[in-house]
Amino acid sequence: MHASTPADWHEANRAHWDERVPIHATSDFYDLESFRAGKDALRDFELAEVGDVTGKSLLHLQCHIGVDTLSWARHGAAQVVGLDFSEPAVETARALARELGFSQDRAAFVAADVHDAAQAVPDSSYDIVYTGIGALNWLPDTRRWAETAASLVAPGGFLYLAEFHPMTDCLDDATGTKVEHDYFSRDAWVDETPGTYADFDAPTVHNRSVEWQHPIGDVVSALAAAGLRIEFLHEHDASLFARFPTLERQSDGFYRFPADRPRIPLMYSIKASRAATGS
Repeated sequence: MHASTPADWHEANRAHWDERVPIHATSDFYDLESFRAGKDALRDFELAEVGDVTGKSLLHLQCHIGVDTLSWARHGAAQVVGLDFSEPAVETARALARELGFSQDRAAFVAADVHDAAQAVPDSSYDIVYTGIGALNWLPDTRRWAETAASLVAPGGFLYLAEFHPMTDCLDDATGTKVEHDYFSRDAWVDETPGTYADFDAPTVHNRSVEWQHPIGDVVSALAAAGLRIEFLHEHDASLFARFPTLERQSDGFYRFPADRPRIPLMYSIKASRAATGS
């Protein structure tokens, strides 16, 4: 249901995520056994759009259990820092980093609210600030987020965001063919569904969560207002999971609508850079 922003939104969301960390860490969805053995957690389009990270510093905001963060380290980033507001998530990420043999200088994880990142992370700026894949919907204010994220981009560096397309939140859950919700709504969305995307049948107690839908125009405008130059905005016809029952798993692991029905964007990605002069 839609509602005005509840006063307990931050505490509710943190309890929600804290409880799901051990479920995710043992789930087939994250498949940490394969990850430990070398499986890459990053998507092909992210690798292509971010490019070579060799020798660069990378900050991952809202990193959850750190598999994407550590994948960037595996791809050659000189230093990766992951930040998440969930202490259990950060502890899980730290344990993974140790198991993979990364020193704290190569892969560090910090428990802090994303809006406090500038005060919480080890350095004042990074070559790449990376975020997304189900992150922005947990934040009420894109401008505040963009100001924080942009402040951590080093001169000559860039922010890269890969995220689920807000259009998908407007469509009916059963088929993904009918518009049922307001694309421009600024209201909080309160959900109390048990389980988790990594295990729909998992028994859970802290089921109350609060989310927001952010039109792409708001995200792009917030980044531009924060002083970054938009290099590209790409929309993708694929999702990481079966957002609608009609989506079909493809050979590349993504989910898409059947070939006989019109496509809509299911994900999007943005690269936004800071001038080398720091201006």
